Amino acid sequence: MALAESDRELVVEHLGREPTREEAALFENLWSEHCAYRSSRPLLSAFDTESEQVVVGPGDDAAVVALPGGDSYLTMGIESHNHPSYVDPFDGAATGVGGIVRDTLSMGAYPIALADSLYFGPFDRDRSQYLFEGVVEGISHYGNCIGVPTVAGSVAFHPGYEGNPLVNVACLGVVEPEQLVTAEAQTAGNSLVIVGAGTGRDGLGGASFASEDLSADAETADRPAVQVGDPYTEKLLIEANEALLDEGLVESARDLGAAGLGGATSELVAKGGFGARIELEGLHQREPGLNALERLLSESQERMCYEVQSEHVDRVRAVADRYDLGASVVGTVTDGNYVCTFEGETVVDVDATYLGEGAPVHDLERTEPSTPEQHLPTADIETAFETVVGSPNTASKRWVYRQYDHEVGVRTALRPGDDAAILAVREAGVGVALAAGAEPHWTATAPYEGARAVALETATNVAAKGAEPLAAVDCLNGGNPEQSDVYGGFAAAVDGLAEMCESLSIPIVGGNVSLYNDSPTGPVPPTPTLALVGTKTDYDAPTLSLDGTGELLVVGDRPLAGERPRLGGSEYLAQFGGSDRFPVLPANPAALLETVAEVADWPSTLATHDVSHGGLAVTLAEMVTGAAGAAVTVDPSGGGDVAERALGLLFQEQPGRVVVETAAPGAVERAFEGVAPVSRLGTANDSGSLSLTVGEATVSVNADTLADWRDHIAATLDGSPD
Repeated sequence: MALAESDRELVVEHLGREPTREEAALFENLWSEHCAYRSSRPLLSAFDTESEQVVVGPGDDAAVVALPGGDSYLTMGIESHNHPSYVDPFDGAATGVGGIVRDTLSMGAYPIALADSLYFGPFDRDRSQYLFEGVVEGISHYGNCIGVPTVAGSVAFHPGYEGNPLVNVACLGVVEPEQLVTAEAQTAGNSLVIVGAGTGRDGLGGASFASEDLSADAETADRPAVQVGDPYTEKLLIEANEALLDEGLVESARDLGAAGLGGATSELVAKGGFGARIELEGLHQREPGLNALERLLSESQERMCYEVQSEHVDRVRAVADRYDLGASVVGTVTDGNYVCTFEGETVVDVDATYLGEGAPVHDLERTEPSTPEQHLPTADIETAFETVVGSPNTASKRWVYRQYDHEVGVRTALRPGDDAAILAVREAGVGVALAAGAEPHWTATAPYEGARAVALETATNVAAKGAEPLAAVDCLNGGNPEQSDVYGGFAAAVDGLAEMCESLSIPIVGGNVSLYNDSPTGPVPPTPTLALVGTKTDYDAPTLSLDGTGELLVVGDRPLAGERPRLGGSEYLAQFGGSDRFPVLPANPAALLETVAEVADWPSTLATHDVSHGGLAVTLAEMVTGAAGAAVTVDPSGGGDVAERALGLLFQEQPGRVVVETAAPGAVERAFEGVAPVSRLGTANDSGSLSLTVGEATVSVNADTLADWRDHIAATLDGSPD
């Protein structure tokens, strides 16, 4: 670890002296991109963060929104653990889960659900499969052991992640208003108590490690920066946290994450306008002989910092002891500087506010993304259909979520594998829909338009299950921002995401930024992961599986609208090569989604599924899951090249469209009058197969064959279809 010379000069000027070793390391970590958002901070003002439902917005460990009725709050958080997951996929991913769960605890909430959005290099590479398997194992192990269900998420494979995978994890929690706490210290004189596991030497310099490009030898050289998790201790911490809150013993709280004890305690007191006196020798350890720097910056897991009134310290110790957790008083909230001592020597003496907020913002150059050329290769419909439906990107992700306990807590009303999960939040008497993900092919092709599409598609996932979008958190991933083309693409993606969320009246209430996702193989595509929740008055929702008795309609803007198809960002082009412009999105997306959510809740609606990754062809293939089938006809006539139009109708990935199986097609058409076009596709039936006619070509595939194609991931990793 080394403080950059330009930053050192600022620190020396502020302190009037050279920093101690511990101060330099603390500044180096807390002023890193990971903690201070030095490159992204100027961009984040684009987001609309407020609404009547927002209780706590960006800036705390997690955001808080009021559920309908106002009697219960929902917490939302998301974080990345990208670099650690490359170095050690199991522990890197597992501790990412642990960290976002503790962010939930620090708001006084009980965690109820997780969503994982994962991005890897090409699936056919051994290295990608190794990382993929290790990350999924880490998430499943940690989540299953702590009893928090993983109910939603996404998986994408793209060449841009070959040297730097992305692991983004979101967590939802529930808290009653009277138990809500924040990471803002309340009163000078209160004690700072660390509760949880003992401190070791793992995770040293994790924040600075996450703020630099991965090197060729990162697996060995950066291994000490990766934390090691213990989910059984985290489970005890979850229950202890709840007990402390029930007894009213917590004034404020913060998870020990980036920069460890130093980060948590300094940020907690600075947020309240205070300082602290920290006695580092008081910290309980699991390894002997830790020096001051190790105690200050270790990112050992399963630890929380609580601000506690002095008269309650003994009771906090008793609760910790009941759950077999360590507890140590490490300091006191003061009206002065942030001071740390060790063995009688002052090793840190700085202004807490300057430490947390003094990092200068980078003024970086940006190059605007270019518009892709139009080069559309053609393939026969049968070959294209099988290739796209069986691609790892569009194939079933059951291999992933079958490893997760997605029903623990008995809240999961709609399981993983659908457009969104539905959770029964009985405290508020509402259903909460959760969807999460991004599409790197979209944002690599057109960062601004692709990010707008990510927001619309994620909101459509929720609306298709009959829920009204409520709020979202984002994880903004990018490469090295010092490269003008990388920063230009990242900035365009931020603007696109912000614009569409504002159009949909969805506040971005919190999030995370992860830059320097770069390696010898190059930068990752701009990847704006969005985790979005919506609410509905019950826990029921139409599934994506066909009922077999209704008419099939597709609602939303028609994909061609009298012009050439736009296949930019599509899985079709990923498989067959070429390039193209990105599709045009609906003109009035808010009214569209409002009507989609309304129609989805009608008794006459039998199935719903959004049209996105892979286009209409994949949507229909995913809806044929058993005895029910469908006969669908699409007409590629209407001017221009018929073969191109056929490919566009099947594989153009224009979000904001939903296939609806309904017993009342006329009512659906009337509902969308003046809102969006509706096209009749055909009928569902009991054939157990999909018959898809496009002009003169017909593809007929039974459900078993579709399942075999879509089990590509399981067949490759397990040796046989699931």
